[in-house]
Amino acid sequence: MRMLLSALAATTFLAGAAQATTVYPLDRATILAGSPFDFKVEFKSVVKPQDVKITVNGQDYKTILGKEAEFVAEEKGKEDKVLGSAMIARDLILPTEGAYKIQVTAGAESKSVTWDVYGTAETPKAKNIIFILGDGLSVAHRTAARIMSKGMTEGKANGRLSMDDLEHMAFVGTSATDAVATDSANTMSAYMTGHKTAVNAIGVYADRTPDSLDDPKVETLAEAVRRQTKKSIGVVSTAEIEDATPAAVVAHTRKRGDKEQIVGMLLDVKPDVVLGGGSAYFLGKDVPGSKRKDDKDYIKLFQEAGYTLATSKTELATATGTNTGKILGLFHTGNMDTTLDREFLKKGTVDKFPDQPGLVDMTKAALGELSKNQEGFFLMVEGANIDKMSHPLDWDRAVIETIELDKVVGVAREFAAAHPDTMIVVTGDHTHGVSIIGTVDDEKSGTEMREKVGTYASAGFPNYTDENGDGYPDKIDVSRRLFLSANNGPDHYETFRPKMDGPFVPAIQNEKKEYIANEAYKDVPGAVFVQGNIPKEGDSGVHAVDDVVLQSTGPGSEGFKGYMEESDIYRVLADALALGAKQTN
Repeated sequence: MRMLLSALAATTFLAGAAQATTVYPLDRATILAGSPFDFKVEFKSVVKPQDVKITVNGQDYKTILGKEAEFVAEEKGKEDKVLGSAMIARDLILPTEGAYKIQVTAGAESKSVTWDVYGTAETPKAKNIIFILGDGLSVAHRTAARIMSKGMTEGKANGRLSMDDLEHMAFVGTSATDAVATDSANTMSAYMTGHKTAVNAIGVYADRTPDSLDDPKVETLAEAVRRQTKKSIGVVSTAEIEDATPAAVVAHTRKRGDKEQIVGMLLDVKPDVVLGGGSAYFLGKDVPGSKRKDDKDYIKLFQEAGYTLATSKTELATATGTNTGKILGLFHTGNMDTTLDREFLKKGTVDKFPDQPGLVDMTKAALGELSKNQEGFFLMVEGANIDKMSHPLDWDRAVIETIELDKVVGVAREFAAAHPDTMIVVTGDHTHGVSIIGTVDDEKSGTEMREKVGTYASAGFPNYTDENGDGYPDKIDVSRRLFLSANNGPDHYETFRPKMDGPFVPAIQNEKKEYIANEAYKDVPGAVFVQGNIPKEGDSGVHAVDDVVLQSTGPGSEGFKGYMEESDIYRVLADALALGAKQTN
């Protein structure tokens, strides 16, 4: 037995050594025919160029890829540490559909990968696509939004969300190439490129070099739309417009925090409508509030490129009537305030930015502008604050954001009813570890709030109302309310109540730079200490690995079904817009 185990160990070691080389695009990559991409081979040791052999389907790679790769004798890492040799070729195109097997050898190193190069319909199935993404949108968010907004009687919902009736559905896997867990950068990047990548990466395969801007690029959907069609492009978000999700429509970087550079990438692609927060990265470093390290004035550069600027809801309404064809709307220096704070409580930073448009306002403005193009459009709308409020376990704000997102779905459905050549896609990029446990009933006896939690039959139903019919509950601090709870988070105090004074801050740093429960909530009547279950360097809840739900309607949406990887979603979008076929002269 010992000899057998030794033999197996030796075989495993040799197999590992033989597979040490890394090839980008990775194994099982799916590539749109005609779509530019970068090719890279990373050897784990220093090799000689004459020892390198690369074949594609048995032929010398240059014959198939059409370009010779640059040989890098010694690729450097941090502190000039030699990582090994490399081969790099930029902007390759594979025009022919089919399976491609890439074989790389160099001395003792060997690697084989396969790529699936696919085409699309010759003519578009859809003229327009409205891609609506709830950042962090989980099933519990949707269920809570339906109950809060529509109510429930005798176990049946009293109404349906707009997203509930989109007929085509899929479960979508969200994991990254380097981890089962994920973030908004690589997830949205997979949607927008058809290539999965690593955590924090956007529009690139994450290589080993420290430079975040030299990684192997893949084409984004916006770039493909620009290359192949005359359609307009819109990017709308309640986050900073250079944040991970909106950035993934256009950008290429290993580091989602490269927000200064992402603004430049936005200008390079020039979406026709850009609406959101994040003006601090558009302002030169000498302007108060700027977060740039240079003196570039991107607001001026966008205006010189023909954009009408809007910095408030009032100005947005005016900008949509100017007929310039391009609108840049920047309504906050950072992330925009939540619906609950903006519309109802007037908390957060609403006093500094009192005239922020909501996601519905921005979507209507974008649709009004983009629909002027007779060739059609691609519009991405992100409800960012579902995620940004789920991280700090502020479930009431996250659910109200979900209701607002659903109102956007309603706007999209109204548009599609008048423009039936429109595909609507509604999904999340990842989930959060949250579930609805039952209710919290203030009228239950007992001094401890924990005793007021109702589970099973004692939960009953919450008593939210919507007397004014605006789709939002009249109050969130009702006497019997939904109890949402996370399966992860830092040390914190559970108050069992909505946070009426502003967004929840569950944990703060101590002198050891560890996150501990924020004692600002310690003396809230009935609050209980909850032991965290994530590393102490974490200040908030983390994403879950659960599949997300995707629903869709309109021409081409039948392609969404069963279980899909996020990278598969791009293929359906590309086919609906016929991005494999040139539509411009």
